[in-house]
Amino acid sequence: MDFNIPADVTAYLAELDAFIEKEIKPLERENDNIRFFDHRREWARTDFERDGLPRHEWEALLLEMHRRADKAGHYRYALPREYGGRDGTNLAMAIIREYLAAKGLGLHNDLQNESSIVGNLPTVLMFRDFGNEQQKKEFIPKLLDGSMRIAFGLTEPKHGSDATWMETRGVRDGDHWLITGAKMWNTGLHVATHDFVFARTSGKDGSPRGITCFIVPTKSAGFKIEGYLWTFNMPTDHPLVSLTDVAVPADSILGDPENGLAVAQHFVHENRIRQAASSLGAAQYCINESVKYAKDRKPFGKPLASNQAIQWPLVELHTEAEMIRNLIHKTAWQMDQMSKPEVALKLSDKVAMCNYRANRLVCEAADRAMQVHGAIGYSRHKPFEHIFRHHRRYRITEGSEEIQMRRVAQYLFGFFKDKKQAEE
Repeated sequence: MDFNIPADVTAYLAELDAFIEKEIKPLERENDNIRFFDHRREWARTDFERDGLPRHEWEALLLEMHRRADKAGHYRYALPREYGGRDGTNLAMAIIREYLAAKGLGLHNDLQNESSIVGNLPTVLMFRDFGNEQQKKEFIPKLLDGSMRIAFGLTEPKHGSDATWMETRGVRDGDHWLITGAKMWNTGLHVATHDFVFARTSGKDGSPRGITCFIVPTKSAGFKIEGYLWTFNMPTDHPLVSLTDVAVPADSILGDPENGLAVAQHFVHENRIRQAASSLGAAQYCINESVKYAKDRKPFGKPLASNQAIQWPLVELHTEAEMIRNLIHKTAWQMDQMSKPEVALKLSDKVAMCNYRANRLVCEAADRAMQVHGAIGYSRHKPFEHIFRHHRRYRITEGSEEIQMRRVAQYLFGFFKDKKQAEE
């Protein structure tokens, strides 16, 4: 295996740098847009009088960034060429995500919103791989031009990682389905036109079969946002939703009605490896800034960097970052050599390793950066508290740390009953 970054990816990083300097940095600085990234960021982004939702000005700025990135040919990089992308590989996306996150806070790659000049866009691929021809024609162009947005309703108030025990139900009623239940952390609904609502339509609790992915218009009667959950990192766009006899046409289903979880899990490995790369990049940023500060800061007449109490914790973090980087690159490269079913069968444990260790690393690196920088590191005049608060969520979401470790244990101890269980 060649451990060098592929030449085309290196060239593309330079292309991204040029685009950021020409288009994104000027936009970030105009009209005091820098308020969304300096010490005022949480206040500037959050409409505290409107349930803590993102301010319209903040989201408008992100949309303009997306528009410029799409016009320049970057936003769809990971998508197939048939959708205006560049067939970006998993390895390339991992390298790019780390590279952009390592630059620190900025409009080019906002960690809190998972909003980047190089988009992830899994919903497009979900329709490509599970949608019928009519759904592909109806949804994909609108998802790409931004006129349609789809949220993801899987987690429930009483059920998170145990999705097969969900209590939301779909019952057939003539040429419609009636959906009743509740969803939690249904992110992005304040601007979504539709919601993927997962509901049990057959089978017993605990079975992966009998769960259906419904495409539900958010303006449907009986679909109600009960409130937004304020989080460690603000603003919030994470609502609690109730559904009471929400009627959708019989064909408003994505994929196999008996295997909706396949839709939910369709992009899980790609998401987890890319999210791990972002955490790694943010961790490396914290390490690099701490080293720089320790060399410049001279209490008692000598640089902080001369103290082993400063050196050794950063050496540990830097070493961990290097090891995780190699594992991410190797795993992403291996993913590119396999089909999606093969990835699920052969690499799921490696993706889990990348994800939970990178997420843990960034929290440790941000905490250490605050310690090295002292009081100014704890303040919002440095980005470390923001990085910590944002990335702390990923030790819970995208599959909690414990779920990721459980996956590794399944492979390590051979706890799969059969091949079919390994694929689930």
